[in-house]
Amino acid sequence: MATTVLDNRALGRATLARQLLLDRAELPVLNAVAHLGGLQAQEPQEPFTGLWSRLRAFDPAALDGLLTGRSVVRTHLMRRTVHLLTADDALAWRSRHAAMLRQRVLGTYRRELDGVDLDELAAAGHAVMADGEPRSMSELVRTLAGRWPEPGPRALGEMVIAALVPVVQTPPRGLWRTKAGVRNVLLSSWLGRDIHPPAPNGSDPVGESLVRRYLAAFGPAASADLRAWCGLAGLPAAVSAVRGELVAFRDSRGRELLDLPDAPRPDPGTPAPVRFLPAFDNVILGYHDRGRIIDDAHRGLSVAGARVVLVDGRVAATWSVDAGTVLVTPLRGLSRAERDAVTEEGHGLACFLSDDDSGSNNGHAGDSDRVRISASPH
Repeated sequence: MATTVLDNRALGRATLARQLLLDRAELPVLNAVAHLGGLQAQEPQEPFTGLWSRLRAFDPAALDGLLTGRSVVRTHLMRRTVHLLTADDALAWRSRHAAMLRQRVLGTYRRELDGVDLDELAAAGHAVMADGEPRSMSELVRTLAGRWPEPGPRALGEMVIAALVPVVQTPPRGLWRTKAGVRNVLLSSWLGRDIHPPAPNGSDPVGESLVRRYLAAFGPAASADLRAWCGLAGLPAAVSAVRGELVAFRDSRGRELLDLPDAPRPDPGTPAPVRFLPAFDNVILGYHDRGRIIDDAHRGLSVAGARVVLVDGRVAATWSVDAGTVLVTPLRGLSRAERDAVTEEGHGLACFLSDDDSGSNNGHAGDSDRVRISASPH
């Protein structure tokens, strides 16, 4: 039997449904973070917008409570970037990512770290952090630099904090409207639980779980997309192990796409509402082939940290905020109806960001001075 081909529109609608962007979900914040497999969070305030766009009546205080209550953590994981993850996922996934984290730091600082025994450095870093005191990277490096003066503080600190020693960034970093520097504490100390050890006997239950979880939040997708999301190269065996549970499709380029059989794949004609996405949102960065949601001409925007607007399920504009006004810059011509829909959703966002009580997830276009849309490009 011929494999069903899914074009970019069909894939885009599936992605929006999985990412809670087709209909806002009634999920608790913790469940949403778990479903999404974490949210990219190197810019501390951006996940609040990401969750506002995905959840009904999202209250930033709920995420603050999860961070201070240690149910959600900020830590380096997928692709060596800072993510918001549930505590359970951070503990379960950290060991599986350890080798990738080392290699990613070495990819940047190989020359500086040449000759450094990384296992010895890891042990020394653990020993310093074992007292449970939150430390900045520079404070940690000062205690280690006497023993390893050659690499320089940046290379030494990045290798310890982002790779060798599993740490979390403690609140108030990452709380709503709070500016705070990064202070790190051992992940296991912060949570009072040990990180799950690597699986014995060459099995890879974590890898298999990552495949299922990724497809639930991003599928249908190719193995290269999975790799782009997590940064792990060694998942072919995990994909093979769960393949019998999955269904297969093709994209318009002929790539094989895998998916969970019962996951939502809406009709390509399903209307897609306007959505405002934060910088570095995984709905774009979580794929190798991003054509389902962004044109090739604009794919650099997401890497550069531009905030984007989805119109009819695709990136159609960028946005920023100035003095409480949401400023929208179209990347293509917008119809009158599309501009009205962008204004309405942008008003809701403006109210959310300014704590205006009228700022529900269903903004009202009447107060359009809170939203300014530039002229469309010719």
